[in-house]
Amino acid sequence: MPHHVLKSSVETVHWGYFDSAVPPALTIRSGDTVTVETVSGAQDVMPPADSGFAIPPELLEIHAKVPRKLPGHVLTGPIAVEGAMPGDALEVEILDITCRQNWGYNAIRPLAGALPGEFANVRIVHIPMDLERKVGTLSWGAEVPLKPFFGVMGVAPPQPWGMVSSLPPNRHGGNLDNKELVAGTTLTLPVFVAGANFSCGDGHGAQGDGEVCVTAIETALTGTFRFNLKKGLGLKWPRAESPTHHITMAFDPDLDQAAKEALRLMIALLGERKGLSREDAYMLCSLAADLRVTQLVNGNNGCHCMLEKRYFA
Repeated sequence: MPHHVLKSSVETVHWGYFDSAVPPALTIRSGDTVTVETVSGAQDVMPPADSGFAIPPELLEIHAKVPRKLPGHVLTGPIAVEGAMPGDALEVEILDITCRQNWGYNAIRPLAGALPGEFANVRIVHIPMDLERKVGTLSWGAEVPLKPFFGVMGVAPPQPWGMVSSLPPNRHGGNLDNKELVAGTTLTLPVFVAGANFSCGDGHGAQGDGEVCVTAIETALTGTFRFNLKKGLGLKWPRAESPTHHITMAFDPDLDQAAKEALRLMIALLGERKGLSREDAYMLCSLAADLRVTQLVNGNNGCHCMLEKRYFA
């Protein structure tokens, strides 16, 4: 199948938002693969000139020329898939993810994060990343394994929503911040507009469940994806499949409600794939499924439910 390359540039990014009105930067067919470049960070988090860290040159031009219409991320896209229509689903196979630079940043800001009233000062830290050893090194010498993934992957939201910030995740995906979405995992998203219009960004070198201070190791990534159109699937929320687990996801300002919905979705998936009754699926989830806090910091809190694929055999 055809392979495409979509580089990050002034012409191919939108900053801070999802909107069904954004025209596609690339149009493909179902089954095509695309390598996508992304950048990360506004002017205030760039390293000093004497740091020795290289900044992707297009990022400086993006800062100068691309309007930041809402608080949020620099996203590359959209990518339209021919034939995609509302009610379909877009399957995004994550084939490969690589870091584009040897550093990332982490930021703490007052009135943000999981402990919003407890940290009074802005702090920006630049973290060197050893791409050969696949570790990021913190100032006191601790090494964090690099497990890169895109914090933001999503399709255009329903047209009546208009322009929405890329910060809170929702049914269209967006700022999922799910560290399970590494290479080898498949993300499936509901389609709300013709073409689906997929965008991604918010590259992370490493992140813990919760992303408690709001940021991970924020960095620039290159991802290669295969896009498969699933007609008439009627999916309501994003879900994913890793080599070992099925993963259901939900988001709500109330973390308890997000957890309950992620559980309901796993129960429904067991009914769909395995033919289990709701009672049997509920019991199995109590015995074998793991409910995990995806993130606590993006307005809509996230929870994901993970169940080993052997229970679907």
